[in-house]
Amino acid sequence: MDFVQWLTWVFEQLTPCQGRLFCYALWAIWGDRNRRIHEEKVSNGKEIANFISNYITELTGFEKRKSVIITENKRWRHPHCEFIKINFDSAYNESQNRSASGIMARDAEGKVLLSCSEIHNDITSAFAAEAIACWKAVQIGVENGWQSIIFEGDSFAIIKKCNIKGQDRSLVGAYIYDIQQKISGSNNIRFQHTPRTANNLAHILATETLRRKKEIYLEMEVPDYAEEQKRYDWVCEPD
Repeated sequence: MDFVQWLTWVFEQLTPCQGRLFCYALWAIWGDRNRRIHEEKVSNGKEIANFISNYITELTGFEKRKSVIITENKRWRHPHCEFIKINFDSAYNESQNRSASGIMARDAEGKVLLSCSEIHNDITSAFAAEAIACWKAVQIGVENGWQSIIFEGDSFAIIKKCNIKGQDRSLVGAYIYDIQQKISGSNNIRFQHTPRTANNLAHILATETLRRKKEIYLEMEVPDYAEEQKRYDWVCEPD
């Protein structure tokens, strides 16, 4: 029996759930083997098992988020006083391993300060695409010198990671680490989760950018295709 035959036989014996776990384990062991050879980093069995467990937890959380039907039609809310609110979202094309980030910055009056989007290639998962969108939002906030910022997105897992101090060992750990470094020393920075219905403007920027294959960077305005959503958000009463 060669390897392909053996692998086929293994999958025939396993349930879908067991087969999924088996694939994660093979992938993790192969990745550890490459790190041993190319980076001279050695992981023990417990560390590999923890990596697999964390990865499954992340994927499960993302899948639950996709399956949840939001019954409350929550709308975007103006930030308080001196705060700038930066909403972010991503769109992902699995067949092309490509994503787009949509970023929307507004002040306490709901006035648009900046709208932008960016296309990213060689992205391996929708979860990574969300992390990159958050990282891009933080980069823009820091580069503009805004001191009081609320970063808001509809990925609960990414928001949770940004709010937890300490090293993140997940697949998006490098992005989370860079986010923490960028905001280090800032006292008036918040990360908060919001449902998709309250994050529509950033979502539109991301999806349209991916569809049109055209990035944008606009100050004090949004592209034409997002004007209606901008007006809808603006008429909401402040918190």
